[in-house]
Amino acid sequence: MEWTKEQRYRSMDDVTEEEIQGLAKLVNQCPWRQTFHIQPPTGLLNDPNGFSYFNGEYHLFYQWFPLGPIHGLKHWYHTKSKDLVHWENVGVGIEPSNEFDSHGAYSGSGIEHDGKLYLMYTGNTRDEYWNRHPYQCLAVMSPDGSIEKMDAPVIVDIPSGYTDHFRDPKIWQHGDHFYAVIGAQKRNETGSVVLYRSSDLKDWQFAGEVKTGLGEDFGYMWECPDYFELDEQGVFLFSPQGLKAEGDHYHNIYQSGYVIGSPIDLENIELKHGAFHELDRGFDFYAPQSTGDHQGRRILVGWMGLPEIDYPTDKNGWAHCLTIPRELSVKDGKLVQQPVPELELLRGEKVETRQTVENENVSLDNFEGDVYELLAEFSDSTSVEFGLEIRVGEVEKTVIKYDAVAKKVVFERTESGESFAEEFGTVRKCMLDAEKISFRIFVDVSSVEVFVNNGEEVFTARIFPGKNSNGIRVFARGGQTKVKAIKWDII
Repeated sequence: MEWTKEQRYRSMDDVTEEEIQGLAKLVNQCPWRQTFHIQPPTGLLNDPNGFSYFNGEYHLFYQWFPLGPIHGLKHWYHTKSKDLVHWENVGVGIEPSNEFDSHGAYSGSGIEHDGKLYLMYTGNTRDEYWNRHPYQCLAVMSPDGSIEKMDAPVIVDIPSGYTDHFRDPKIWQHGDHFYAVIGAQKRNETGSVVLYRSSDLKDWQFAGEVKTGLGEDFGYMWECPDYFELDEQGVFLFSPQGLKAEGDHYHNIYQSGYVIGSPIDLENIELKHGAFHELDRGFDFYAPQSTGDHQGRRILVGWMGLPEIDYPTDKNGWAHCLTIPRELSVKDGKLVQQPVPELELLRGEKVETRQTVENENVSLDNFEGDVYELLAEFSDSTSVEFGLEIRVGEVEKTVIKYDAVAKKVVFERTESGESFAEEFGTVRKCMLDAEKISFRIFVDVSSVEVFVNNGEEVFTARIFPGKNSNGIRVFARGGQTKVKAIKWDII
């Protein structure tokens, strides 16, 4: 179905209860609803927003269009948790309601200040000729959970030299000042990020464009910037649009990644850093956002999806989910992502096995399911390639393997079930030179997240297999390997 502008930008005030109930019924009939991932009640979820630890709870918002699996009038939907595992849907956190966010409350971030949670977001507007003008807006959440929008934007204008692609403020505090990076596009249609400074979160001054070593042609727009310091290093996350595929890199429609270097020089507005790395080597990962918590951890959540792609759940009136939360650390100049330890709270019944596999493909007894955590460790391998097949059915399987000749981890969803986005390929690979290989895998009804060698690399993907595709197999080709596997049902 083609959606008109009027349908995309309807106010929820104009939607009948009957229509909402009909949509919810359609969504709940979907065979691919997730069990332990954050997903929208109806409609489309995209970027995580406002991720914060505040008043004893983790608060996470996400971009939400309630009425269908398309990018329409965006709201912020609010969910919260005490443990990063069990999430409670609070409901709409920010809704577009005035002249400064009339065409959507776009992405932004949160920060605690004076006992309240300040939420800064991009208000999207369109004029009668459909020209866009973004405003940077502020809403404040009190400890009782009520959210009040400020009457006027805190940043009204776009600095000269930039287009109306100017959005996604990410705030942090340094000393007595607050800073925000905002994703931008320059007039010559190249991506960049700019810096603002404030002493009170309400009055913001443009400080300048952040100087990086990425050059003029690193994509045409940088979305969802995020800056933080970890292990005394400066880390800059962003989602550059327009990178060309190169070897095993940049095969998704849009990419997400990071650079690490010295802490940002806030006087000269410069970030000295190393190479750009992709955050996730899989198919469905974009617009991540991080937060610091009360334990001093840096935790990341990403959108498990991508713009401008049709997904098999669309026909059931919903699309997308968020990744599981990942704790970040720095190792050898790269970010390591590990599932937060709290996810062990989900573990139910456990089975394990040890075996040697030689030139064969073996089904693991009592290892099957469609929602589980699986740890597989491979060692003493002489084989050319070895790995796992999960969500195995008569004609379906998802393959996670190590190519010992090329020294690459390979993730393949060619036969994973209902196909989609095939124009971007069905295989993802990355280099990894290691003697032992471990895969820690979180499988939900329609997703797979693979943490390789304790999070040195991560592959995230949506898959849409039939409900009877629940086998698990291990294999080795051109030699043998030892495998130890542990599976926990997720409850």
